[in-house]
Amino acid sequence: MEDCLAANPFMRDDDALKALIEAILYVAPEPVTLDALVKALEGEERERVKAKLEELVAECRQPQRGIQIREVAGGYKLSSKPEHHEVLREFVKSLKPAVRLTKPALETLAVIAYRQPATLPEIEEIRGVDCSGVIHTLLEKKLVVTAGRKSVVGRPILYRTSRDFLVHFGLADVSELPSLKEFEELARRALGSDLGIDEARTQPPPPSPEPLPESE
Repeated sequence: MEDCLAANPFMRDDDALKALIEAILYVAPEPVTLDALVKALEGEERERVKAKLEELVAECRQPQRGIQIREVAGGYKLSSKPEHHEVLREFVKSLKPAVRLTKPALETLAVIAYRQPATLPEIEEIRGVDCSGVIHTLLEKKLVVTAGRKSVVGRPILYRTSRDFLVHFGLADVSELPSLKEFEELARRALGSDLGIDEARTQPPPPSPEPLPESE
C-alpha cells in the first residue's frame, strides 16, 4: 500500500477512501453508481474504489451499525436496517405531515408495474374505471413515465414504472417486485396511502419476488 501511495501521491489511505465513499452515499439523494463514485474520487483506480465500497458494505452489515448500504436501481444507497424500521417510522411521522397516495393511485400503479408497458385503455379495462386523472398524478409524482406508443390502431401511449419507482420501493429492478397480494402493503410502507398508513422514509427489503413477464 505504501508503494502505491508513493507512486501516486493523490491516492488516499484505505480509511480515508472508505470515509469519503460513505460521505458521498450519505449526501446523495439518489443511488450512486460505481462510475459516479470513481469520477468523484478523482485519482483513484476503479478496482480500488470498488474494493473499498465492498468492504464498507460488509462493515455496515455488522449488528452495531444502524445503517446499511444496498444496491438500488443500479447504484448504492444508504438506508436504515429492517429491525429499526418501526422506531424510525414513528420518528419520521412526528417530524412532518404524512405523504399519501390514494387507493385508486396504488391500484393503477400496481397494474402498470405488473403489466408494463401498458396503455391507458388496457389499464382501464383491468380496473373498470377511467384512469386518465390517476395516470396524470402518477406522472407528476414521477412514479410512472411514458414508454413510446403501441403499434396498434390509434398508437396509444405506453406507460411503465420509472427509476424513481425503483428508488421509492428499494428495488434493483422490476424483477424484484413481490407478488400482487404483497404489493399493496409494500406500497403503503414506501409511499403512504389514504388507508391510514403514513409514509415511511425507511426502505424495508421487499418480500421474495415472483417471476414477471419481460417488459419492453
